[in-house]
Amino acid sequence: MNIVHARLWQTKVSIGSDGLAEVVTATEVGRGPLPVSLSQLVGINALACDLRGVIDEGVHDHEVNLLTSYVAERKNGTPLTANYPRLTATSRHIRSFVSECTGLGVMSAVSEALFEWKPNKRSLNSFDVLPRQLVGVYGRTGPRPDLLFHLNAGLIAGEARGRSRKEKSLFPTTATKPQKDRILTLANWSIRHTEHPYFMSWVWIGPSGVVVDVFLPESEKATDNITTEWMKTTQDELWVISSERSRRRPLTRLATDFSDDGTRQGGDTFLARSRSIRVSAGTVRRIMEESATQAEAKADAVMQERFERTPIVGSLADIPVRGKWIRADALGPATHEVLVGVLGEVVSAEGRAQRRRRSQGVDAALDGRLLTVVHRLGEERPSWDRIERDLLSAP
Repeated sequence: MNIVHARLWQTKVSIGSDGLAEVVTATEVGRGPLPVSLSQLVGINALACDLRGVIDEGVHDHEVNLLTSYVAERKNGTPLTANYPRLTATSRHIRSFVSECTGLGVMSAVSEALFEWKPNKRSLNSFDVLPRQLVGVYGRTGPRPDLLFHLNAGLIAGEARGRSRKEKSLFPTTATKPQKDRILTLANWSIRHTEHPYFMSWVWIGPSGVVVDVFLPESEKATDNITTEWMKTTQDELWVISSERSRRRPLTRLATDFSDDGTRQGGDTFLARSRSIRVSAGTVRRIMEESATQAEAKADAVMQERFERTPIVGSLADIPVRGKWIRADALGPATHEVLVGVLGEVVSAEGRAQRRRRSQGVDAALDGRLLTVVHRLGEERPSWDRIERDLLSAP
């Protein structure tokens, strides 16, 4: 288990007479380390690729090799790092691949820590492609969630971004134009979806390592469900992000809650119903439950095909594991290797698609039938008993 340094921001939206965001004020409320592991990054990206239903082992192995050659871990408990000098020397599309893969993996890992995700207690859905059944709920155009949390307070959507930066400071001191544009876009997405709570993670890969900015709206549904023990409270930064329209006309109102009939609480008409999309947590949960069997069958078929193509490398809970160890040697001599394995069946005691955090030093992740393990060369490979104990023991 490694860490990433994180900053937590709260955003407040000011809305113009046209019902769109004019200004978003982002206030830093704290910073500190959050747990993340290289095995999670590999597993999240490997599963996202596989669920498309297209299997090419050579391509898949190359992507794992490429990602873990650029993004590395020194040892247990240290910050996640990247081979930044080599990253800056690559072509732009390779740099984008590494940054976006890291962004997606870090978002999932960090959000689990922020919202204290527990298997079988709080539902977590992440998507490489938005399920067809949800397109009608969230629309065919504009932003779409990379991740959905089903919390007691309702739905929270998440979006991942990953970028590289050349500055040596740990965090940027000002928002970049792409950040500003995306924050405004997500604020309008939330307005359009009747104040749908969301968060955005913005991962930076630079000379100082891998860090993440997390933006949460000033909403009880979002802020009341996060854990804050990990961070030191600060109020060092204040970013005021203005749309082009705000420079031409004054603000008229602040974003507030909607009533059930699509108006602002207090009776003032806020957005025409035709311009808003109502998103019900119950509707999304029902759609996900209805499509779960189909999605699970597809994932199982993909995993079974991978399982049948590779040799047995060990066993977990008396279930055979097939796969291979892939050396991260795309940039020269490897410093570590990655096991991408598939179980013969889901571990019944854990249910489906369970991610468990590591507590005893083994960098491993189990997601349904997909198992990923990261091992530093020069050290003895962890035993299967050790991997099983770390993954399947009660937290």
